[in-house]
Amino acid sequence: MPKVLKLGVAQARTLHTTPETLSALSDITADAAKQGIDLILFPEAYVGGYPRTCTFGASVGARDANGREQFLHYFHDAVDLGDTPTGAGDDWVEKKLPVAKGKEYRGDGTREILEKVARDTGVFVVTGMIERCAGSLYCAVVYVCPKFGILGKRRKVMPTGSERLVWAQGSPSTLKAVTTTIKGVDLTLAAAICWENYMPLLRYSLYSQNVNLYLAPTADMRDTWLPLMQTIAFEGRCVVLSANQCMTRKHLPAWISGTAEAAPPKEQPLINSTVDSKPTSGRNGALPGKEERDGPTNEITWQDEDPKSDRFDPAGAGMSASMHSRASSSAVVEDDDHTSGSKPSRRRTSIITKTFDNHDVVIPMDGVTDSQQPSTSPVTHPASQKKVANAAGGSGDEFITRGGSCIIDPLRSTIAGPLWEVEDGGILSAEVDFEDCERGRLDLDVAGSYSRNDAFKLTVEGLDINPPP
Repeated sequence: MPKVLKLGVAQARTLHTTPETLSALSDITADAAKQGIDLILFPEAYVGGYPRTCTFGASVGARDANGREQFLHYFHDAVDLGDTPTGAGDDWVEKKLPVAKGKEYRGDGTREILEKVARDTGVFVVTGMIERCAGSLYCAVVYVCPKFGILGKRRKVMPTGSERLVWAQGSPSTLKAVTTTIKGVDLTLAAAICWENYMPLLRYSLYSQNVNLYLAPTADMRDTWLPLMQTIAFEGRCVVLSANQCMTRKHLPAWISGTAEAAPPKEQPLINSTVDSKPTSGRNGALPGKEERDGPTNEITWQDEDPKSDRFDPAGAGMSASMHSRASSSAVVEDDDHTSGSKPSRRRTSIITKTFDNHDVVIPMDGVTDSQQPSTSPVTHPASQKKVANAAGGSGDEFITRGGSCIIDPLRSTIAGPLWEVEDGGILSAEVDFEDCERGRLDLDVAGSYSRNDAFKLTVEGLDINPPP
């Protein structure tokens, strides 16, 4: 009997405050539940935010006062989960750490909000976040079960590039996979965050735990990302979910963009937030409540905010447009590499230009007819091409990250996505048969029959890489 689950990825962007983002997460998860989705993945640093384009006033050998103010804002946008700097592991998961006198829980209440969202919707939630612990920030991922609450937490072990200025290194012991059963389907799941996926030994530590659901929240929108996800799915014989944010420059927080005076940074009350309230910006009041389907296995749903659209709702009542991809399709990935002088690929359908502040922007090529286009194309929001075309003018409508979320099956077929330039409300979903993971083991089991473990050994400090019970 097939072991089928419906999985989703949310291409959602961080909103202006952490309570707003948590409220949006609640709304999106509730919408996923209405679509019958069993597990949903949110992007890297979704709660707390990915500080794209921010320099924090730093250069080699120098930091400035404005950068310290930016860090103060970012520090207070992060969430306190009540863990310890070294990571308390199972004691934190099982809530065995001491609680301060007069308090009901450790941290700022974010953990309790996430557990309530999962419990109320019945959806298993995996989300990226920026975790504040003592005086440091960590890029983290939590696994939230509807029945048992949080089952585990990852901290990114190797921040990339400028991330190292503001994010501490997490313990490799957090690479521990977690197990759960959903609708009779046994899952072993684990996350590798963004460019951790380019660390072969880290990937192997997850394969060794017999992961069949591999989660890759990311901030990478380059055209190299989809082939990497396909490689991981094929190499590990596992289902891969990858979620990335999509955002235009005008939606950066004011403390990064400097377009308006940022309010004085302060910690936001979280536990008293109403998680089913609507965010005040960026979502037109509600998530889509209406969908059309084209095939039983996957769909893409978004909110249409184009005033020229027949479905546009000026009153913010939440009417939506839908667009769908077939499971058999494979999408073109446009060249979005930020390396100067890179040559266009054979399948490239865009050009690279520079904004006034020297950021790369992808712009569709003019004059390309349908006959010149590849037989498949990226999934794109109807209004997005206009926004990209105006990017060079510095209006704020240019994309600083274009998304690219996707779902890959164990034989590396892209069964949903990649989803490009859908900034708000995009949900990709697909029905997946987890017996395909076992079918793939006929000829490849990189941590077992194909590993030559008599000759090659991997050890990870603080982590048992044997399959969990």
